[in-house]
Amino acid sequence: MADAPETQLQAAPARPWLKVVIAAVFVGGIVTFFALGGQRYLSLDAVKANRDALLVFADRHFVAALLIAFVAYAGAIALSLPGGLVLSLTVGFVFGRWVGTALVVVAATVGATLVFLAARYLFADAARKRLGALGERINAGFTESAFSYLLFLRLVPLFPFFLVNLAPAFTSVPLRTYVLATLVGIIPGTFVYVNLGQALGRIDSLQGLVSRDTLLAFGLLGIFALLPVAWKKWKARRSTVA
Repeated sequence: MADAPETQLQAAPARPWLKVVIAAVFVGGIVTFFALGGQRYLSLDAVKANRDALLVFADRHFVAALLIAFVAYAGAIALSLPGGLVLSLTVGFVFGRWVGTALVVVAATVGATLVFLAARYLFADAARKRLGALGERINAGFTESAFSYLLFLRLVPLFPFFLVNLAPAFTSVPLRTYVLATLVGIIPGTFVYVNLGQALGRIDSLQGLVSRDTLLAFGLLGIFALLPVAWKKWKARRSTVA
């Protein structure tokens, strides 16, 4: 069965005013964030300076704290704002590894899906027309094994998170494939960073937080995600030779 939200999105008639509204919401959100000095609050020093207040608020208003954290995280991802790592550490510090991981995984998936849908609606058609036949070949190759490729991109920290959110929007990858690969692929990295957040008071820098062994493990997971693609290509080549 076709992905209903995606089908409706692609089949909807062009509405220039709606594109303007969507673009204005995203641009306005980014401009407002920096105009109000939001980057100051998404810094390690700011969180460490207010950690006691954060713990007290979460203890007294747990549900409200969860909702605020969810909206803040999803919004930061949707607007591609800096500070995702600091937010992950903060959520881990305030809510612990298990609740924190669940919150970040769901919020990040929601935020990534929002920016994916917006980019696809605003720019995908124009980008495909500009790329022409080359774009069609790239699109066909990526879409054929979209889940494996997306899982690899999510597991291996080679590319910025916001770029992995946007790039698939210019392909024909189904929305549900994008959402599932994002949800599954960000779990390992999220758990690592959220778990580190429990030691927030001892973290002095965001550099070098993850060991080389951990990065190697992510790389191996990424290679494992590509095994179905390698197997499919090997079978196709074998059948061609035969």
